[in-house]
Amino acid sequence: MRTVYVNGAYLPETEATVSIFDRGFLMADGVYEVTSVLGGKLIDFGGHIVRLHRSLTELDMATPCTDAELLEIHRELVTRNEIVDGMIYLQVTRGNPGDRDFAFPSADTKPTLVLFTQSKPGMAASPMAKIGMKVISIEDQRWARRDIKTVQLLFPSMGKMMAKKAGCDDAWMVEDGKVTEGTSNNAYIVKGNRIITRELSNDILHGITRAAVLRFAREAQMEVEERAFSIAEAQEADEAFITSASTFVMPVVEIDGTAIGTGKPGTVAARLREIYLEESLKAAI
Repeated sequence: MRTVYVNGAYLPETEATVSIFDRGFLMADGVYEVTSVLGGKLIDFGGHIVRLHRSLTELDMATPCTDAELLEIHRELVTRNEIVDGMIYLQVTRGNPGDRDFAFPSADTKPTLVLFTQSKPGMAASPMAKIGMKVISIEDQRWARRDIKTVQLLFPSMGKMMAKKAGCDDAWMVEDGKVTEGTSNNAYIVKGNRIITRELSNDILHGITRAAVLRFAREAQMEVEERAFSIAEAQEADEAFITSASTFVMPVVEIDGTAIGTGKPGTVAARLREIYLEESLKAAI
């Protein structure tokens, strides 16, 4: 049985509770982060904490504890749950004001802090990296502040189910004729030696893995162009891939039934995955 963390206490998952008046439950008034664990160490932890602070600030939400305390909690959960490879989910909500109200509660309402682990043995050796993903395109119907990592994930969940119904692995969301991102990942295409991915704005999540992968790509003398692209352009690309904290770099081999390039994972995505895993493990804490 997993040990989880709720508001200062380590508890068996069956004993962990949050109030029905918590604003995360009633209003999706919360943010989250997911940090990967490889070899018992945290990947890109610092980046996730920086983004957490940004999300909290954008929503005028209180910070639940210090960064040092968050690191201690993460490490304690890895130890208690004997996580070798997997993920740690962290969620902060505006807390429990004691009743339901659209207005934010008073400043003395304590935020709710919850963390739990997910064990994923062999995560870095995912078979999907060898065969590639198939995606469909769907209209992006999310709210306008996708740069804030909120817990309101209903439409991305619906997108995952649309993809599953179509016999595919994921969906790329499209707005005004251009791809924004995947349901839980950033989207990329490769044309020639150029990696193309949408520029940062309120339209997409500022991916921690995205930032690292683009940095490694530039260090490896790969050309990077940050701009929007269409599904048609993606279908004509040499390669396509996604990045996220849980998939690292994952090739995409088909979009809306059209094979990308050779229809098999390409060399750029494979090399970037290799570099990312190698460098991230070196820097893991």
